[in-house]
Amino acid sequence: MLTGNQFEAPDAAGLSLSALAWVLADERRAHRFLDLTGLTPEQMRARIESPELQLSVLEFLCAHEPDLLAAAESLGVQPGAIAAAREKLAR
Repeated sequence: MLTGNQFEAPDAAGLSLSALAWVLADERRAHRFLDLTGLTPEQMRARIESPELQLSVLEFLCAHEPDLLAAAESLGVQPGAIAAAREKLAR
């Protein structure tokens, strides 16, 4: 949602879980995420509801603009909403 010049992320956790599903839908992208986070699939499943995992998903997307733009389009949000959700979870 756009308010003035800022994006709001009313449900940062929900957006991050949708983003995680998007990341995991592509095998190469999923492997890159696991490699960069150092998580195993089992660890990821065990931490699915943790703010740390949710934050790492959004940081992963924000660190690679092509993925950020593609995820935002697929999820029906502005890229700035993903960045705002990341900021909200980082607090």
